[in-house]
Amino acid sequence: MTAPLLEVDDLSVEYVTEARTVRAVDRVSFSIAEREVFGLAGESGCGKSTIANAILRLLRDPALISGGSIRFSGTDVLALTAEELREFRWRQVAMVFQSAMNSLNPVMTIGDQIADIFTTHEGASRKTALARAGELLDLVGIPRERLRSYPHQLSGGMRQRVVIAMATALRPPLLIMDEPTTALDVVVQQEIMAQIKDLQHELGFAILFITHDMSLMVELSDRMAVMHAGRFVETARAGEIFAAPQHPYTRALMNAFPPMSGPRARLQGLGEGVRFREIPDLQQVGPTHWVAPSDGASLMTETIS
Repeated sequence: MTAPLLEVDDLSVEYVTEARTVRAVDRVSFSIAEREVFGLAGESGCGKSTIANAILRLLRDPALISGGSIRFSGTDVLALTAEELREFRWRQVAMVFQSAMNSLNPVMTIGDQIADIFTTHEGASRKTALARAGELLDLVGIPRERLRSYPHQLSGGMRQRVVIAMATALRPPLLIMDEPTTALDVVVQQEIMAQIKDLQHELGFAILFITHDMSLMVELSDRMAVMHAGRFVETARAGEIFAAPQHPYTRALMNAFPPMSGPRARLQGLGEGVRFREIPDLQQVGPTHWVAPSDGASLMTETIS
């Protein structure tokens, strides 16, 4: 079997202050194969983005990686020097951050921001870099004349396409997409999802897809993990989890979205949350399905009126 592209083993991340230490990621393990889409679902604050930042070593004080390992194509990411990290980011792993407007420089044109990738990482001339920037806009369906536009002159969907184009600029084998459709309306969400699928088919990169939206997760992902309070509570093929969720938190997360049609129903949410047993190791319940043991979940219900 081919070795995984990304291997995360027993990763722990802590936020250390004088007052206390908080473990945001608690002994998380997963792998991603070439061209695979691995989804990471969970509510805000569960540690999803912390994992993404740890993979790229973008964590800032007071956050620190307190345990575990991260390997990319067999290379120890945690042992990379500053110069090696510069090569690793963008060229090996690139990230689409939450909120595209905040990811783009408001006082630089779109063309200059994309071109900067090629001049910085490949030493290309400005003319060559701008030509390649135009090719990237073509790739995501944006007219080349938009190279002269500033971020505020683009719609939210166009800004997100620009950020995705920038992430694919150096053809990295792995893209991390952190809530790539946040703050976009449903129609634009679907357009962005279709764009991501097309790009992956054409360029062949793997994806770590992070979201709280289970429906988007299942639509794109091959396998997925559900995360709660810094731990994985369930992992399996995406369709298998969607069809038969085994953990109470997974079921509650799926039931947290109101139906768009049909009779009124009760929404289920988590009250005090899932009470884990002392040993958080996942237990195998199927050939590719793993679930964390728990003492159940404290659920609260709310009637839709």
